[in-house]
Amino acid sequence: MSGSITNQHAILPILALYPAIQAEGSRAGHPAIIVRTTGCTHRCYFGTGGWCDSWYTSIHPEKGRYSLHDVQALYAGNPQIRDMILTGGSPTMHPVLINELMQFAHQHHIHVTLETEGSHFVATEHPINLLSISPKFANSVPQTGTRTPLGQVVDAHMIRQHNKYRLNLTAIRQLIDAHQDYQIKPVLDAELSALDELEDFLQQLQIPDDKVWVMPAGDSRAALMRSYGVVMNHARDRGWCFTPRPHIIAFDTERNV
Repeated sequence: MSGSITNQHAILPILALYPAIQAEGSRAGHPAIIVRTTGCTHRCYFGTGGWCDSWYTSIHPEKGRYSLHDVQALYAGNPQIRDMILTGGSPTMHPVLINELMQFAHQHHIHVTLETEGSHFVATEHPINLLSISPKFANSVPQTGTRTPLGQVVDAHMIRQHNKYRLNLTAIRQLIDAHQDYQIKPVLDAELSALDELEDFLQQLQIPDDKVWVMPAGDSRAALMRSYGVVMNHARDRGWCFTPRPHIIAFDTERNV
């Protein structure tokens, strides 16, 4: 928890800032302010499920546009909203920013959900209310020769970058132990190709079934539908929760929804 942001108007690695409805996990349905950071340790590609649905923060990261003052002003203009979704990209790349946002949230009684792949441990002065951890399994590794959303051809360097912090079990355990609550929110494709890895992950970290919210892969409405029914049925049969990602169903590939 070293360092602080002294200039409230300085532009930070916050690419998107907008009110929405939480669409995933145990807080689904709650009005929330989305604080989306840019920059990511991963380059997720799920085959028929497509690329990361926020590729503009990860595979082709754009520059930040907003300040802490902008976050504060958006809450002031939306007093009915008491949730924050801190997402990315990979927010844990920005520990000072996370700590500043947690101080603001604590002062204003705002519930914070941090969406993370778990690549880095982050300590905060006030514990994060809910960690929404999406571990990345082999089904997320980009395939050589595939073209990214902006046409870049996947090579060995991109794959090495993706795998560098993938499945950091030590960091994930530290996050769970340091903060208030958590859920595990893995992505499953239509082939359910990550099931063995997921079961091993849950066993290693001793994660109970009621903490698991599986979500279908899909960076668009059409891609989502390819895995939707299969993943839903498996969640039913396995005893896990299913998180439907209705923002993609409602708005397809539109940003800031």
